[in-house]
Amino acid sequence: MSITVVAFDVDNTLTVKDCVVPFMRKVSGTRRLVKVLLSGLPESLQMFRRHDRDALKQKFVRAVFAGKKVDEVEELGVQFAAKVANGLLRKDVSDRMRWHQEQGHVVILVSASLGAYLHPLGDLLEVDAVLCTELEEVAGVLTGELNGKNCRGEEKASRVRKWCSDSGITSEDLVYAYGDSSGDIELLAEFSSPTWVSKVDLKKVPA
Repeated sequence: MSITVVAFDVDNTLTVKDCVVPFMRKVSGTRRLVKVLLSGLPESLQMFRRHDRDALKQKFVRAVFAGKKVDEVEELGVQFAAKVANGLLRKDVSDRMRWHQEQGHVVILVSASLGAYLHPLGDLLEVDAVLCTELEEVAGVLTGELNGKNCRGEEKASRVRKWCSDSGITSEDLVYAYGDSSGDIELLAEFSSPTWVSKVDLKKVPA
């Protein structure tokens, strides 16, 4: 029996804005984030100019999460996920997601967002899988490092292929995908009917 897999990017596709920085602010406070930005400012500017988002993200992850207890961050993640679900979802895209679910399609989130809040968001949205950037932990404490790679660009496609292999899903099952940025190019290339999300509202049913 064939299945239909649908993938959604999250930040600025499913949501109305990026969620990584707001979650970091919830964990550490605005003052801490500003301090991190100003410390080593020339280095941060170089990363920005080189479009080295992975290195810049790792810098902030290390400063915000190193030494934090996993259970405390997970609780903040649950709270933040509820905020996203209740007020930060883009209505037309979330309506499209619900339509796919009503058709019995397998819906997955594939995002560079952090698993600390994306897994509970996935639970709230009743999706089938969440593939995202994960934080490394040791003995119940976050190390400040990523567990694996930042889930953007080619890494998104790689995660989808591994998930397919683990789930017994074939490439022919990868049908719909939604994204909005250069970090989604490789993801959308894996699917037969990709959609670039813009400021123009999506219709509830795909053409």
